[in-house]
Order: sequence, then structure tokens, then C-alpha cells
Amino acid sequence: MKRIACLMVAVATAAGGAAATATTSGAAVPVYVTKIPVGYRDWRLISVAHEEGELNDIRAVLGNDKAIKASREGKLPFPDGTIIARVAWDYVASEENNKVFGGAQSFVAGSPKNGVQFMIKDAKKYAATGGWGYGEFDGGKPADEAVVQKCFPCHEAAKDRDFVFTRYSP
Repeated sequence: MKRIACLMVAVATAAGGAAATATTSGAAVPVYVTKIPVGYRDWRLISVAHEEGELNDIRAVLGNDKAIKASREGKLPFPDGTIIARVAWDYVASEENNKVFGGAQSFVAGSPKNGVQFMIKDAKKYAATGGWGYGEFDGGKPADEAVVQKCFPCHEAAKDRDFVFTRYSP
């Protein structure tokens, strides 16, 4: 009986060590999203932004119903099932509008930029990345995993806002 108990302890210890190795060796659940959420273009607007520097884009941040409700209520952390989409375009001057206004003051969306990006909240599935899965799609196809692996380290700066940069614009 004592041998069986020792054997069970050894097996449990080995299994625990193997599980820890699996999650720290990169064999854990991926932090990236591989499918575009259906109907995201019909979601409501959370906010818009103009990013300068390397990004130099204008973007619309959209949310599914859970994202909109939590954003409007200022609820943190966001509930599981929240999905946030970011659609961006080149930030370009509108010569046509500027002629009407009599000066350089109008900027509009140009070509799409950096595909469409998603954050999907699932606290269990994406526990290693603050409960969020990240995805980027170019031409309807998932971006390389290396591109998406850069998302969470950047979003860690917004940890106090549940890793979400954008705030609801009433």
C-alpha cells in the first residue's frame, strides 16, 4: 500500500511538472484569433482615433453588444464574450474638401492599413494574455503568428484598463 501511495505521488509530481513545462515552453493555447468574427462591420462604434508616427492612420474601433454595454457602463474587466475590432486606413489630406474650405484642414480615410484587428475576451482560454486573444487579418487571411505575438506586450501598458487602450466616446 505504501508503494502505491509513493507511486501515485511520483506520478502526480511528474504530471504537474509536465503541465508546467507545457505552459511555459510555448505549448499553451495560442493567444491569437484565427477566424474573423461574423458581422463585425455591423457592430457599433466605440470610438475613433488618429495615430501618428509609424502607424499614421485613422481608425474606427467597433464592438459587439457586450463590448458596447461594458464600454458605456465603464465596466472593467470586460466580460467574457466581448469582442473589439479595429479597422484602420491611411490618414490623407482631402484636396477636394480643402478647396471648399480654402485651406489645408481636411483629412479623410485613404487605403486600408494593417488589416482588421480583433481582441476577444475569454478569461480561461487566453489566461496567459490577460484574458484576451488577439488577431489580425489582411485580405481576409490571418496575419503571421509573429505579427500577432507582438499584440499583448504592447497592450500590457493598458493593464489597468483591462488591456484596452480605447475608451468609449459618447
